Amino acid sequence: MNVSSLDLPDIPKLRSGKVREVFDLGADGFLLVATDRLSAFDCILPDPIPEKGRVLTQISAFWFHHLRAHGSIADHLVTADFAQFPERLQPFEAQLAGRSMLVQRAKPLPVECVVRGYLAGSGWKEYQNSGTVCGHKLPEGLRLADPLPEPIFTPATKADSGHDENIDWPRFVEALGDETVAVALRAASLLIYSLGSVHAAERGIIIADTKFEFGVDETDGEIMLIDECMTPDSSRFWPADAYQPGGSPPSFDKQFVRDYLETLPWDKTPPAPPLPLEIVARTSEKYLQALERITGGEQQRAFSL
Repeated sequence: MNVSSLDLPDIPKLRSGKVREVFDLGADGFLLVATDRLSAFDCILPDPIPEKGRVLTQISAFWFHHLRAHGSIADHLVTADFAQFPERLQPFEAQLAGRSMLVQRAKPLPVECVVRGYLAGSGWKEYQNSGTVCGHKLPEGLRLADPLPEPIFTPATKADSGHDENIDWPRFVEALGDETVAVALRAASLLIYSLGSVHAAERGIIIADTKFEFGVDETDGEIMLIDECMTPDSSRFWPADAYQPGGSPPSFDKQFVRDYLETLPWDKTPPAPPLPLEIVARTSEKYLQALERITGGEQQRAFSL
């Protein structure tokens, strides 16, 4: 079943983001539910993408498991195994199983931590105008989709609705109010991207760029990775066997939808236009391909962390 929105009787909803619904379970933590909503150009599209929420949850759970095995930063996941969810959630198996996580209570930090390893998206547009990406001076002569000399950290504001905005380092520090925290988030983001890129490359995927979100544990103040991790929603995934710099590579992410939307006379403000059935079906297929490649069919194991 497709899930575009969700309410659970007698369980308070903490917030509703572009894709996820967050419910407050009290002492049991938060319930994070990935819907099948798709956001492009920071607008929620009217058509759900079948299986999308399950793909996002399973890939994120896989990455949390993988990063723990490599001693990376703490994350908020308690379990993605529905059988281990509190008894009061069991009647909602059809809506929750496979697309939801039980997570620790954390206060989200008001920034997005973006790491770019290749020149694409808004970074490519800025580079064409100024030779820089978010304050990073890059070599001359780079092409669209070229690898960068080294991955760069390019933070952004975070908005539940409306457009995110790239920000420079001083504004990033100001948003957090603590330079020590800012330095720690930058280091963690670059490390996670590095670990993820190595694994993805082994599975035939290039992670061109990705964004992370972090929060502060409500119990002990520890900084942890939250929300999702290196999914087709938060990353550009390119198939290594079809990658060619100098143009926009094929992808396993929502760039396919962005490319379609760019052909329409739409000003990228709500309401977003409907998607043709073939675009919806092809997008779902791409997300499922990303799941299979990244996890190698091990996604069920990822539920039992």
